[in-house]
Amino acid sequence: MKTRRGVCYSVAPEELRRGKRRKVDQFEALPDDLVVSIFAKLSASADSPSDLISLLLVCKRFNGLVIDPSVLSVASEKCLRIRAKEWCEPARRFLRRFVDAGNVEACYILGMIKFYALGNRPIGAALMARAAMRRHAAALYSLAVIQFNGSGGSRHDRDLRAGFALCCRAAACGSLDALRELAYCLQDGYGVKRSIVSGRRLLIVAASLELEYHLVPAAEEHVHAANQFLCEWFFTQRNTLEEKGLRLCSHEQCGRAETRLHEFRRCSVCGLVNYCSRSCQALHWRKVHKTECMPVEQYLDNAAFAGPG
Repeated sequence: MKTRRGVCYSVAPEELRRGKRRKVDQFEALPDDLVVSIFAKLSASADSPSDLISLLLVCKRFNGLVIDPSVLSVASEKCLRIRAKEWCEPARRFLRRFVDAGNVEACYILGMIKFYALGNRPIGAALMARAAMRRHAAALYSLAVIQFNGSGGSRHDRDLRAGFALCCRAAACGSLDALRELAYCLQDGYGVKRSIVSGRRLLIVAASLELEYHLVPAAEEHVHAANQFLCEWFFTQRNTLEEKGLRLCSHEQCGRAETRLHEFRRCSVCGLVNYCSRSCQALHWRKVHKTECMPVEQYLDNAAFAGPG
């Protein structure tokens, strides 16, 4: 029997004769492993952290099942997307719970936050390495960028061969940024024997894959949660960075900042923009900089002609 609200009652014959009804929640009859599998699918397809947090507030049983490691370990990147303005100790513990459950996206996001935003280089690099060992493409590429730049150390800590090897693994895992980086490394002989023909071939492959992606209906340019956090974080910390003489990567969807003075490369023509990698330089050139770039002398002449106004 059901009430108007759909609440079920099981009525035993003896209780029916006595005029008593016992309320029974049919959901309570479901086994825990079935509920956990449902929550795991929800976690893998969640669009925001609130999708899981709302389940915690439903009932005590949900609160216990949602934090099951099999649910947290498969949470999607969107489920772990935290805004920089909302960063606090509870937010760190939120990500840490996913890390402890073995979620590779959480390892990468928290690693990027600790390495670049919070300045905790050893722990940040260790978290990214943990994700990289699970074949996380973005983590492999980020470690390659760190090796190319010697981030967190001195200029002499750069390891070009290690960066090239990490780029190869990241490209094999599907990273387009790593594929572009490999192409430019081969063209310039950066960390590997120079091969202009092989570099151009890789650039053609990267361009075809990017074109194929953009031809997919409703395909949008994706910015990873870690990069979005860094962009928002350093937007508010820009004055602090300038006081230290540190620069941001000019590619607006990157978010990486220098860990020491003069770590990033400048544009060789205008010298007004900075890049953490050749891939960021190629993307920014194609989207923005090719219409703005001019030699420094010409830029100064134009500024003088325009006057102080």
